[in-house]
Amino acid sequence: MTRSHRLSEQSFLEFQEAMAEDPVVLLPFASQEEQGPHAPMGDYRLTRNVADLAAKRSGAIVAPTIPFGYADFFGAFAGGIQLRTQTFKSLVEDVATSFLDHGVNRLIIVNGHTTNSFLIDEVMRKLQRERGVYLTSVDIWQCLDAATWQKIHGPNAAAARGHGADPMTSVYMHFFPDQVNLDRVEKAPNGTAFGLPTRGPRGVGFGTGTINMPLSARDANETGILSGDPSFSSAEKGAQIVEHIVALLSDFVAHLKTQDPCQI
Repeated sequence: MTRSHRLSEQSFLEFQEAMAEDPVVLLPFASQEEQGPHAPMGDYRLTRNVADLAAKRSGAIVAPTIPFGYADFFGAFAGGIQLRTQTFKSLVEDVATSFLDHGVNRLIIVNGHTTNSFLIDEVMRKLQRERGVYLTSVDIWQCLDAATWQKIHGPNAAAARGHGADPMTSVYMHFFPDQVNLDRVEKAPNGTAFGLPTRGPRGVGFGTGTINMPLSARDANETGILSGDPSFSSAEKGAQIVEHIVALLSDFVAHLKTQDPCQI
């Protein structure tokens, strides 16, 4: 019987056997949050699928996906689930130490919610100080460099990108085509605060700068589409996005296998 690449499908004996091979373990974290009126809120499923494909291709083991993250500014839309900063950091640390306590230290956090990133960084630094091990983390949606994005979207590259648009809408159309309804997209102007135009949920524009403010996503735009145009999204583009990220993750798994996580 072939051992599954999914930790959830392994017995403890099978994982014990895998530990003897000094495996790389992928730890997916993401979010349950609004993605505009046209797409489902469970975007953690995109991260789960990407991590699963990367583990299968690379020979890594993928842990169950943690579906909730730090998404405070999306709390104005019902249906999202937001963790407090300390809750999220404790969760990351507890998941990581569940492996570190058994000597499994080739860990890659696969982060599918960019706002989780600064909290993940805090935990990685804490564990490095306390245990001398260097965890790694990949913000998957930030892996799409300008050249790759231009290749996928061509002349619409700038207009296609944003929350409520791509990359997630195209990836949704690739993985879950029956769950995306672009007919629900309605354009609405961005909001204002203090009489100034919002620039996402973190602030407003003033002159040549941005004034930081504790706004919500609904303050920024009542449709939940904070920037970008989802009409440029497609399943074909989603497949290209997924392939790029999976290839990068797989290559990094191979690289990490050659490194000592306790030395740099």
